[in-house]
Amino acid sequence: MFTQFFNWRIGLAAIAIAIVSGSIFYSNYLAKKIAAEERLKIEQWVEAVKDISDSTVSPTNLSGKILVENNKDIPMIAVNEKDSIFESNNLDSLRIKNEPGYLGKKLKEFKLLHPPVNWTNPVNSLQKNRLYYGESALLKEVRYYPLIQLFIVALFIIITLIAINTRNKSTQNQVWAGMAKETAHQLGTPLSSLQGWVELLKDQPGNEKIAIEMIKDVDRLKLVSDRFGKIGSTPQLEEMNVIEQVETMMAYIKRRSTDKVSFAIDSFGATVILAKINAPLFDWVIENLLKNALDAMEGKGTINVSIKKETAQVLIDVTDTGKGITKQNITRVFKPGFTTKKRGWGLGLSLSKRIIEQYHQGELFVKNSESGKGTTFRVILKK
Repeated sequence: MFTQFFNWRIGLAAIAIAIVSGSIFYSNYLAKKIAAEERLKIEQWVEAVKDISDSTVSPTNLSGKILVENNKDIPMIAVNEKDSIFESNNLDSLRIKNEPGYLGKKLKEFKLLHPPVNWTNPVNSLQKNRLYYGESALLKEVRYYPLIQLFIVALFIIITLIAINTRNKSTQNQVWAGMAKETAHQLGTPLSSLQGWVELLKDQPGNEKIAIEMIKDVDRLKLVSDRFGKIGSTPQLEEMNVIEQVETMMAYIKRRSTDKVSFAIDSFGATVILAKINAPLFDWVIENLLKNALDAMEGKGTINVSIKKETAQVLIDVTDTGKGITKQNITRVFKPGFTTKKRGWGLGLSLSKRIIEQYHQGELFVKNSESGKGTTFRVILKK
């Protein structure tokens, strides 16, 4: 799937580059062609001015037609040898009238665009004139066309990539949900059998202690099965005491750790902090975070969980004094399959993030981490 997605991206990028390159090349060709034609028109206009200045020919002749018809859209400004403006055409007449510096600004702009067309006044050979001109609306449109096309192509690629990414995520979610439900289903049969065997064991004298311990393990398996069964379904959220839920999971993890690991909960004096959660799934998240902290410390250190109530949310920080997470791995810890342990599938944190963000509409992220000093994961729940 990744290879196909990668090939899709290469293909789209190649198409986009080809389209934009072709457009830019052809647009530049057209722009140069139009610019040459506009230069010719300006030169013809200058020749017509010289012709009319040198005779008393009626404006209805060829020169007059060139002056009147040959240039209706190319803005231009004529100046003398002292750079004083004495003629302008195809510019905004209202702005010329109302803005004293408008012609001066346009003259500076035209000087940067094209070299001037020089001519000498036929009547007064000492008068050296220059004509500066800008770009017609057509030439501007041709120049900006590749940029517009580039924007459209980029928008098309972005929409396509979003659609592909959304489809892949949807497929991923379906696979996750399918695997979870199938796991829950597969656990159901041996669980029913185990429950029956435990009941038989309870009836036999002398096996009471064994039966009690086996009941705990069966209940644990039932909890795991229930959790997997809820993946992919819309869980019911109920207002529950978060402190109590965390204490229960901490007690469970504490029984499975060494005496060299100390546990603490800081609720800032509160005994009840309510939030809407799905208890089995929320417990799973806390369990995963505590197990992750326990693994990071390698049997020695401190795990502290702080639970703080704010105006619109509940903050839960799980802090350990373990080996920490490297900077390059912080962005990868929630990706399925990522793990630094020799054993494990790297699914715990990924599942936890999905449970908090998709089912509880909250947040789960690495608040901070420092190599050799420990890590803090933060869970944010809405009150």
